[in-house]
Amino acid sequence: MAKRYRIIGNMTGNSMDALDFVFTEFRGSKIHDLCAYSRPFSPRMQQKMDALRRMVYDRTAVEIENMLFFHEVHDEYVREVASCIDEMCRINKLDKSKIDAIAFHGKTLDHNPPSRAHINANLPYTLQIGSGSMLADLTDIKVVYDFRSDLVMNGFDGAPLAGPHNAHIARSEGDGIYYNGGNTGNFALVHNRVAIIGSDSGPFNEYVDGWVRSHTPYSFDKDGNLGREGKIINKLLEFAFEQGRDFYEAPLPKSGDPAYYHTKEVFAFAEENGISFADALRTFEYFAAYIAVYTLSKLNNALKMPKQIMLFGGGWHNPIIREDFEKLLHGEGVVLSEHKRRINRLAQRMPSRLKIRYSSFGDYMESRLFADMARYYLAGQTWELPELISTQKEIVCGRLAVPQKDRGAYFDKVNRAAKGWQYH
Repeated sequence: MAKRYRIIGNMTGNSMDALDFVFTEFRGSKIHDLCAYSRPFSPRMQQKMDALRRMVYDRTAVEIENMLFFHEVHDEYVREVASCIDEMCRINKLDKSKIDAIAFHGKTLDHNPPSRAHINANLPYTLQIGSGSMLADLTDIKVVYDFRSDLVMNGFDGAPLAGPHNAHIARSEGDGIYYNGGNTGNFALVHNRVAIIGSDSGPFNEYVDGWVRSHTPYSFDKDGNLGREGKIINKLLEFAFEQGRDFYEAPLPKSGDPAYYHTKEVFAFAEENGISFADALRTFEYFAAYIAVYTLSKLNNALKMPKQIMLFGGGWHNPIIREDFEKLLHGEGVVLSEHKRRINRLAQRMPSRLKIRYSSFGDYMESRLFADMARYYLAGQTWELPELISTQKEIVCGRLAVPQKDRGAYFDKVNRAAKGWQYH
């Protein structure tokens, strides 16, 4: 009989709209969510984390750990995660002794993977914060965490990681393209229940949510109601692509980060050119769909396009973005002149009866992804990323923290592959 694992998965995405948790049971090929929990990120915590991200960008782990503000924000963040888990257990009457682990991704603040590092002549690194030891002590549950470091330290990008989990989901939902609409978009192409390629695409919620937060009291454009008031501005669309051109034109697979999209410069362009709030928002929503489709157009022509696209992640709940995505896949909509041939060729490659739907596992896919990775860690198995399979590398991703009493100081607030790890 296949071993059973019951794991609470957590993901704090770059969009920082909420802390999401899902309690999932894994038994062989069967995956079953037992319950879920979300708590909105407070505006105050969003502001603190944004400020911290700006402060620690391109700093070494040693420099970060010497910052008092870092410890303040980190500890508040981990306590909030622990509070959510305690509340989730209380509401759902979960016996902590029967939970195998918490899968804790932590919060990404910077990412310079090998595929990017060779461009800027830097050594690769990735920065996630979140002490697994502190969380284990606060919750009295084992914690598996720091999932990306092993990959980056072995020459791989460490993101995106969803491909193998999408392949596991495909056992019930079928082969296809699984597309995540998070802060950064990413997709995996699953064939014969195996992820054969997975890649980030570019900003999905990054521009949209950031623009809404900077101009309204809201965190996102619910149901696209604000964006529907505007129109697509071509010069803003062109400028946004130009700002991130190096990343967008890079070959697949690739790993993205908000720093590559130059959000500040794109927003400044909109302001300086007198583009209204509604028009800029409508353009940013269109850009999310545009980059998602543009990235698919870079798939090798030898790859046969699947009959279905499965959507997951909060960004796809915005009907404007989804409508734009579907139109572009059919060769319709506003297309920059330099991309018309590419987008038309993609539309011709798509099957005539393409099915696009939101995954039945979609709302907590990223949180469940890390629960799945924690299962692999506990089983001592290599996460089945296409790049690991193709190179026959065996890498078990993560580290384990076990609850302790009176531990004292925590020395794992910064992940192992933060900047400067090569010199430790």
